[in-house]
Amino acid sequence: MVNLFKEAVMPLAIFLITIIFGYIIRKIIFLRLAKWAEHTKTQVDDIVITAIKGPFIVWFLMLGLYLALEVTKFPENIVYLIDKGLLVLGIFSVTLVLANIACQMIKAYSSKVESALPVNSLTQNISRVVVFGIGILVILNSMGISIAPILATLGIGGLAVALALQETLTNLFSGFHITVARQIKIGDYIKLDSGEEGYVIDINWRTTKIKMLPNNVALIPNEKLTKAIVTNYYLPDKEMAVLVNLGGHYDSDLKKVEKITCETARKIMKTVPGGVPGFEPFIRYNTFGDSSIGFTVILRAKEFADQYLIKHEFIKRLHERYKKENIIIPYPIRTIHYEQIQGKEGTL
Repeated sequence: MVNLFKEAVMPLAIFLITIIFGYIIRKIIFLRLAKWAEHTKTQVDDIVITAIKGPFIVWFLMLGLYLALEVTKFPENIVYLIDKGLLVLGIFSVTLVLANIACQMIKAYSSKVESALPVNSLTQNISRVVVFGIGILVILNSMGISIAPILATLGIGGLAVALALQETLTNLFSGFHITVARQIKIGDYIKLDSGEEGYVIDINWRTTKIKMLPNNVALIPNEKLTKAIVTNYYLPDKEMAVLVNLGGHYDSDLKKVEKITCETARKIMKTVPGGVPGFEPFIRYNTFGDSSIGFTVILRAKEFADQYLIKHEFIKRLHERYKKENIIIPYPIRTIHYEQIQGKEGTL
């Protein structure tokens, strides 16, 4: 009976007590940490608390299993293997926590500091790879495996891998160049010389994702993006000029046309969402056309997509105002010499 208690009941009791104790500590500690984090301005404490809250109980499970094994009479080789497995699992869980903390720290830091590395899938994956690489080396070292020969082998085999994955690596480094150069960032509206245009939603290890206005996603290889002629409508800032080409009748009073057009455009800037209220619209006459005097109205939008609503409302309201002011918007006119046509029909 005593042997049964020592071999089965006692290890199980130690395991359960450790888990219960860990659960209670988790409740108490994280409740206090959450209250403390509410009174701090930095996001570091919130990131760390969130990252360790999940695996905290797992660590106590591993501790309970380790303590239970210490009082059992399992063969030493089995206990040794289980201890090594727990050590590897512990290092891996800590590595996972550190990787999550690194990703969240990069995101929090980049959102506050303009000169920081932009956040996208590529930068987050690079931080994970670095942390996991260090974690794997620590695991191998803890298992008694020499790291130096592995690093030497990786160095020799790196050339063969680079040749085999040349296209993939080209896209990877191109994506890293795009990220570091900061000429294209997530959220920017860009247009390629090949015709694709839209909002950049992500830059990963192989492609850049662009969400087009029809709600489709275009996947552009990073290498192609670095070689393309790209127009970024968010640089140097989001505001952009909105040009509307119009034409006035030759008999119109051009000063009156300019005054009425600018008054309408001024109201559009102040009332239509996406307009820049402080901007003063203006027009420029530019050509004597076949049927009208051409001119361009210059308005301003807060960002690229706002121009469509601004143009829509401007043309609608200007057409209504021109009607009230008896300003004629001419359209192309063709003169047909009917007598010539009759003469040809008569000869036939």
